[in-house]
Amino acid sequence: MGHMPIPSTVPSRAELIDHLVRTRIAGDVATPRENNLSHYRELANGDRHYWLGLELGDRWADEQDVLAVMAERCGVIDDPQHRSGQDTIDPELTVGALDRMASVLRKAAETQERVLFATGHPGGLLEVHRATAAALRASGCDIVEIPGGLQADEGYVFQFCDVAMLERGATLWHTHSPAPMAAILDGLAREGRPQPDLVVADHGWAGCAGQRGIDAVGYADCNDPALFLGESEGTLSVVVPLDDHVTDPRFYAPMTAYLLDAAGLEARF
Repeated sequence: MGHMPIPSTVPSRAELIDHLVRTRIAGDVATPRENNLSHYRELANGDRHYWLGLELGDRWADEQDVLAVMAERCGVIDDPQHRSGQDTIDPELTVGALDRMASVLRKAAETQERVLFATGHPGGLLEVHRATAAALRASGCDIVEIPGGLQADEGYVFQFCDVAMLERGATLWHTHSPAPMAAILDGLAREGRPQPDLVVADHGWAGCAGQRGIDAVGYADCNDPALFLGESEGTLSVVVPLDDHVTDPRFYAPMTAYLLDAAGLEARF
């Protein structure tokens, strides 16, 4: 891929779309079609691992219904006969969702909401969440501090740079599980502390919060359909489609700058 220049200022919408496609955050993404379809099938077959903390009941038992939502909200190829090879995320949908997320963040800043950040993708999205948390903190929001000593999935739920993550064996863990978020929300309740007004997250961290009725926004890849189904049902407020682990996490910086600018927040990198 070589060295790819990253815009250092806030990109325009057109510049961001170009950047998303060049870095494969959107456009022709690295996740193959076979992987996407197998995940849609597993979700439809009721495998809870793919539900990301949501309770989908029997409403999505037809994988073609899942594919239709993913084509609409994520921009994957809508042809059920396209079984293998390249798949896509529509960068227009990515930026449209960023604009909707920006509206949620703007409201959070204006009304001084309590906001909780969490990621199951520390290798990809940690800096996106950290920068967003720092901007909201600077605007006067209360960034939720998680209780100490929480455990989930044979690991510990820790918080670095205002972002909650799962840690196992001194390693930050890539996880789809809703259990770490459940541990945080239950821990807050045990301490008699209020639940967050807003959760900004991904994977099962976002799904669990939305399922519990907390206003939740987040990011999801084209092989993680559950959050898009949750958005279509209104359980999640906004889900941004993107490849959640590209070759260099710095590639997300222009996207974060665009998001914070659209929200009227000052970036603090």
